[in-house]
Amino acid sequence: MSKTKIFVIHLKEIIYTAIFAGLGILLILLLIIMFLNKKEDTAPTMASTQYTPGVWTSSILMNDTSLNIEVVLDEEHINSIRVVNIDEAVTTMYPLLEPALNDIIEQLEDGVSLDSITISDNHKYTQQLLLDAVKATIAKAEKVVSDK
Repeated sequence: MSKTKIFVIHLKEIIYTAIFAGLGILLILLLIIMFLNKKEDTAPTMASTQYTPGVWTSSILMNDTSLNIEVVLDEEHINSIRVVNIDEAVTTMYPLLEPALNDIIEQLEDGVSLDSITISDNHKYTQQLLLDAVKATIAKAEKVVSDK
């Protein structure tokens, strides 16, 4: 005949074992999810950032006066463009400077890309000068995304 063995299991031990087993399984699942999504998340993030955020400047030489074009960028957008250190003499000599810059800013706010900005016939040369300066400023801030 076989001897009957009696096991006494306390309810407290069962609860502790179930909690630790559940936490262990949860930890393993979180680690798997975290490491599997790491490679997928980094590729789109690197591709979507195209600018180094900050305030970038370049200068334009108009006769003997140097004008600074200031472009404020975040990682994906051009936030603002303005002419810094503009004198009264410059605004008097070049009255189309402000309207030409405002036209460029309006087009950028409407979602037009920098390469697709249309230059009006009213301030053709001034807009082209400002647009070249803005492109040169943004070229300083563009990130180089390397394919791995």
